[in-house]
Amino acid sequence: MKTILVTGGMGYIGSHTVVELINKKYNVIIVDNLSNSSVEVLNRIEKITSIKPKFYELDCCNINDFKKVFIENKIDGVIHFAGYKAVGEGEKVPLKYYDNNLISFITLLKLMEEYKVNNLVFSSSATVYGQPDTNPIKEDFPFRVVNTYGRTKLMIEDMIRDYTKANPNFNAAILRYFNPIGAHSSGLIGEDPNGIPNNLAPYISQVAVGKLEKLGVFGNDYDTKDGTGVRDYIHVVDLAYGHVLVLDKLFTNSGLVTYNLGTGVGCSVFDVLHAFEKACGFTIPYEIKPRRAGDVAIYYASPEKAYKELGFKTKYDIFDMAKDSWNWQKNNPNGYKK
Repeated sequence: MKTILVTGGMGYIGSHTVVELINKKYNVIIVDNLSNSSVEVLNRIEKITSIKPKFYELDCCNINDFKKVFIENKIDGVIHFAGYKAVGEGEKVPLKYYDNNLISFITLLKLMEEYKVNNLVFSSSATVYGQPDTNPIKEDFPFRVVNTYGRTKLMIEDMIRDYTKANPNFNAAILRYFNPIGAHSSGLIGEDPNGIPNNLAPYISQVAVGKLEKLGVFGNDYDTKDGTGVRDYIHVVDLAYGHVLVLDKLFTNSGLVTYNLGTGVGCSVFDVLHAFEKACGFTIPYEIKPRRAGDVAIYYASPEKAYKELGFKTKYDIFDMAKDSWNWQKNNPNGYKK
């Protein structure tokens, strides 16, 4: 049984990935400083899988604390989720984002080198593509980063490219996510953002559950089927399973691989809204607001490479995503807080 260290494993995508890893008989160790997650997640993972992973509450930037994990465990591979991720916040406090996201990764890589751990999956983002000229977006599209958060992702990608070039025994996968939504079908784990959500699905969920008054739709005059922006939404469980598939590839000495993880299908804001209305059985109020600076009309992935090389194919559609998001939200109106 191989042991996988998951940094940020108590977060939204991390917790779902931990469940999928356990389902595939991996031994999992979680490291998380709980800055954007809850210790309750550990109990929920145990309820779903009947296994409670070993958990270290620590900051990945602190090498002395982090080293303890490598001393006490024989680690076969790492999935690195830990990092700040709010685009708006990153523009206000860029130094905080550079400091945390880059230092935590450099610290991790130093420890992996010291303890001869040669398999890494990095949680990157489609934000590295910026505003592409065409869709669907492929892995070889040029980088056009437009915000601090995306720039930290691209810088870490560059570090990985340099490091794998210099270390032929090192295997790494860069996974670029599009728009993960949904929750585990049990309703036990899901997205629990701090404060007012930045993303569409949790915002709709919180309007539906009565925590927020109405959804703001930013622009209804785009050149799309209904005037609202089109994005590639992927169920978080599909996304999590993609990590399991890529680990199998890494353990065959793959070197460096890069994949988009999306559905290849674009859904508009109204598509998502109507899927949620169908899932909850009532109308969700919204208002049209001006376009946001930097938003593009259409943005979706080509998952063709991941399908060909990993056999990665999504199982869930937009209604499944809405149904599972709503199931999580109605059962946990305050997230993991009592």
